[in-house]
Amino acid sequence: MKLLLSGRALTAGAVAVATLVTGGSAAGAATAPVHPTAAATAAAAPDIPIANVKAHLSHLQSIATANGGNRAHGRAGYQASLNYVKAKLDAAGFTTRVQQFTASGRTGYNLIADWPGGDAQQVVMAGSHLDSVTSGPGINDNGSGSSAVLETALAVARSGYQPTKHLRFAWWGAEELGLVGSRYYVNSLGSAERAKISGYLNFDMIGSPNPGYFVYDDDPTIEKTFKDYFAGLGISTEIETEGDGRSDHAPFKNAGVRVGGLFSGADYRKTSAQAAKWGGTVGQPFDRCYHSSCDTTANINDTALDRNSDAIAYAVWELSQ
Repeated sequence: MKLLLSGRALTAGAVAVATLVTGGSAAGAATAPVHPTAAATAAAAPDIPIANVKAHLSHLQSIATANGGNRAHGRAGYQASLNYVKAKLDAAGFTTRVQQFTASGRTGYNLIADWPGGDAQQVVMAGSHLDSVTSGPGINDNGSGSSAVLETALAVARSGYQPTKHLRFAWWGAEELGLVGSRYYVNSLGSAERAKISGYLNFDMIGSPNPGYFVYDDDPTIEKTFKDYFAGLGISTEIETEGDGRSDHAPFKNAGVRVGGLFSGADYRKTSAQAAKWGGTVGQPFDRCYHSSCDTTANINDTALDRNSDAIAYAVWELSQ
C-alpha cells in the first residue's frame, strides 16, 4: 500500500506500449477440500491451502534476500517476483500477458492472467500489487495479497472451474510510487473494455501480524459477499477506511468500475474494541513493520492470512457465477 505522502508520488514520465506474452498447459491436480467451518457459506469455492500461500511468501522472501533486500519497482527483485508468478500461471493453463510502462525513469510491469472461457462481456477481476518499497522485502505489503490471489488462481485451474463470467487476475507494478501500474492498465482500456469489467477485487495487506478484518464498502454487492463469508465464520468485520484511495482499486473506481476488497490493517493502531472482537494487542499498529525492513515472513499472522485467502476464493466463485 502506498504512503499518503506527496513525496512518494509518481514523477512525471512517459509510458511504453503494452507487450504480450502467452503460454500454458493445463494443470491436473485435484480440487482442494472445502474448509469444514466454511462449508455452509463457501458454496463451491475450495479451501485455499495456507501452506501453499506461505510457500509463495517464502519464495518472495528468497527473491528479496537475493536482490538487495527488496522487490521494488524497476529492481531485479521485482522482475524475479513477476517471473515466479507468471511461470506458475503459465503452467496451470492461464493465458498471461505482461504490460510494460515507465515510472520514475525505470521500466515497470503488470502481469495479467486470463482463465479461458466464461462470458467475455462480463469480467470478474481480482488483483494485488506485487512491488515492495525499497526499504524491505514487502511480505505482508504486499506479498500476502499477491500470494493469496496467485493461489486462488491456481485453485481455479486445479478444480477445472468453468464460471459463467470470465475470470481475470492481475499483479500490479509500481503501486508504491502512486498506483502507477493499475492506473496505466485502466487508462489503456477503451470505454467498451472497461464496461465489460463487472467487478474488480483488490487485496493489499491481508496477513498483518496484529490483524483486523476490514471490508471495502465501495460496492454493496461485493461488500455483502465478503461480509457474508466472515459472518459464516462468526467473525465481525469493519468498514475499511485506512486505505481509502491508497491502493489499486482506486483507478478502477475512478473509471466507474465496481470495486471491493479486504484489508488487515497497516500503521493505524488497534483499539480496545477491536482487540475485544479480534484479539491482538491494544494500542499497537496492525502492522508494526509497515514499509520497513522487518516486513519479512516473520511478519505474518497465519490465521488472518488463511481466513482472508479463503474469503478471496469464496468471492471469486460467488461473483463469477
